[in-house]
Amino acid sequence: MQIPGHIDPVPVPRAAPARADGRVDLVGLSKAEIRAALAGAGLDERQAKLRAKQLWHWIYNRGVTDFALMTDIAKAQQPWLAERFVIGRPDVVTAQVSTDGTRKWLLRSDDGQDYEMVFIPDADRGTLCVSSQVGCTLNCRFCHTGTMRLVRNLTAGEIVGQVMLARDGLGEWPSQPDGRLLTNIVMMGMGEPLYNFEQVRDALRIVMDGDGLALSKRRITLSTSGVVPKMAQAGEEIGVNLAVSLHAVTKEIRDEIVPLNRKYGIEELLQACADYPGANNARRITFEYVMLKDKNDSDEDARELVRLLRKYKLPAKVNLIPFNPWPGAPYECSDPERIRAFSNIVFEAGISAPIRTPRGRDIMAACGQLKSAAEKKSRAELDRLAEEKLAALG
Repeated sequence: MQIPGHIDPVPVPRAAPARADGRVDLVGLSKAEIRAALAGAGLDERQAKLRAKQLWHWIYNRGVTDFALMTDIAKAQQPWLAERFVIGRPDVVTAQVSTDGTRKWLLRSDDGQDYEMVFIPDADRGTLCVSSQVGCTLNCRFCHTGTMRLVRNLTAGEIVGQVMLARDGLGEWPSQPDGRLLTNIVMMGMGEPLYNFEQVRDALRIVMDGDGLALSKRRITLSTSGVVPKMAQAGEEIGVNLAVSLHAVTKEIRDEIVPLNRKYGIEELLQACADYPGANNARRITFEYVMLKDKNDSDEDARELVRLLRKYKLPAKVNLIPFNPWPGAPYECSDPERIRAFSNIVFEAGISAPIRTPRGRDIMAACGQLKSAAEKKSRAELDRLAEEKLAALG
């Protein structure tokens, strides 16, 4: 069990948990890895190459999870594949639908770990909010996920599996570029994506592959709290849109709200944004800014935000996020009038600053609210709850 730290807590990489049945899950493997897995199981190189190409198509274009349905693979070979391999999906513990149409899934991995994903439908797009870790180490004080311990990184298969499961639920197979409900992906679920860089990179490469899930990199956004050393690498090796959880414009307040700021300060973070490969006016960097009453929402804060963005000549958009409450949260949401005044100051400086409409609040699916409802309770807590239940019955 990882112990969450307050400053630069880098999780120790762990091997993917082995399935109890010994089979290898093909979801999340690259084409070369699928070919190598088939060769390792006994196919000759030529056969392995052909079968890998066929499997890739069935898995990512057709959404098929049963080898028996793969019509161009010999019937005699289908049971051989089924004995050794599986095309997995996360187990769904619960699925909820908000009054505004937002969907939230609580998912469970093969080793019993829980994590969440959210789908947000709009008139012209549908955005899937994908998790990268079970829990989080960053302890951002406004974020419910930050109150969890980090258990482990999700594998590339578990990250891609969220997209596959959403496609299942939306009936979007076979894969096609036109008429999709799921048009955009944001790495904004549970966890800090840049602390699970390799698995996130490998998963997104499958999502972006033209023969795979075929989502354009322009429709994918990776959100970071400011892991500066990994930002340039993300731009070079993944190349998707960047979102930065800024949330404050002074060291004192950002140190409190986003403790990672004590390691990588605002100026260092904004310089890394200015250096981000591919950032320009057509592909602006999004700065996420949660509105906390009497904490970071003054006119002075808005003017300082404008000054900083201008200083670093950043092609920027600022998403103003009304704080989404959760039990025990230490903050309140700024008043609507205050949020509008903040937005107006930034807009008048020529920087886009839309106010995000909260979605999925009634099912705790809004920004900053994600936390696995099935988070493991300690033995002492379970005993205490049992005693309280008995006392109530008594």
